[in-house]
Amino acid sequence: MKNNADLQKDVQDAIKWEPLLNAAEIGVTVKDGVVTLTGTVDNYSKKTEAENAAKSVAGVKAVVEEIEVKYNNSWAKKDDNEIATEIFNAWKWNWRIPNDKVKVKVEKGWVTLEGELEWNFQKEAAKDAIKNLMGVVGVSNNIKIKSETHDEIEKKDIEDALKRNWSINEKDITVKVSGHKVTLTGMVNSWYQKDEAGRIAWNAPSVWTVNNELVIEYDYELVD
Repeated sequence: MKNNADLQKDVQDAIKWEPLLNAAEIGVTVKDGVVTLTGTVDNYSKKTEAENAAKSVAGVKAVVEEIEVKYNNSWAKKDDNEIATEIFNAWKWNWRIPNDKVKVKVEKGWVTLEGELEWNFQKEAAKDAIKNLMGVVGVSNNIKIKSETHDEIEKKDIEDALKRNWSINEKDITVKVSGHKVTLTGMVNSWYQKDEAGRIAWNAPSVWTVNNELVIEYDYELVD
């Protein structure tokens, strides 16, 4: 059995294990598998690393991320125009991002991405290219996916792709297709498996939306 205190320690240890975070002061509270992260870090990359570290811990069902980014050094602070320019420069050398289709708004360091792209990996690449830029305090990725392929989504292709993945028990996952939308329901054993199932569904041609409703369950229960 793993209780809230055990899970809290596991998450704290996972955060400390990351070289980027071992000196960061990040608070961790846990209730019934829901982890809340608080504190202040000096760049956006550390904020995302802390969230990813928490998600990697067995027993975590959800992460509430309330970490604040504050740049302490004057050289790390950028005005909004500088941040926007650096974003486009970062995209310029990334073949995965057709930046002529993405609009960027920066307000007090918070970046909002909008537009339409053909594939979800392009949307994720647009966000990933931003996380290491100085001056960024947060990112809202509002890019929509609209494939130029209008063929029907092949449900069996997604089911077969899930079956091929070593980390997923596809028997516990139900795939539903409606128009350009895929819905995943059922149970998985970890956050990694949930994300991986969603990524696989996004790879299917003609998918515009993936509703990942998979529930994370474990062989043990959290007790006080």
